[in-house]
Amino acid sequence: MPVVEFIKLKKPEKAKHLCQLATEFFAQGQRVLILVADDNQALTLDRFMWTWDKGSFLPHVWDNGAVECHEEAIAIGTEERNSNGAQILIAARPCRVEFMCHFKHVIDFAEVYDEQLRQQARDRFAAWREIGCEPRMR
Repeated sequence: MPVVEFIKLKKPEKAKHLCQLATEFFAQGQRVLILVADDNQALTLDRFMWTWDKGSFLPHVWDNGAVECHEEAIAIGTEERNSNGAQILIAARPCRVEFMCHFKHVIDFAEVYDEQLRQQARDRFAAWREIGCEPRMR
């Protein structure tokens, strides 16, 4: 069973958090998979990762099906596949629990600035509890 953490977002600033988390796990020598909703979000995040922190380098690849990803420390994708053998999943979009259970550590988001997104996060939190995992808020 993975360690599951929810990060509370009071404003729609998920991209910054995705980069910070990827940097944190990369510094620990972990492989990271970031799943986003669609190709537009993947491209936007791919570009943002090059510029978000002027003093750092965050090696990553956008898994769009046209490149090999298995050597990359950080992969951005839209499909539920672990193309880079990541131990860490940062779920920037809802994913199936069956897929997420294959990771050592899962990060999800509680977007409390929007009532519908807040309720969806509550439902995902409850789904983890139903299968015997104790997620925590970060």
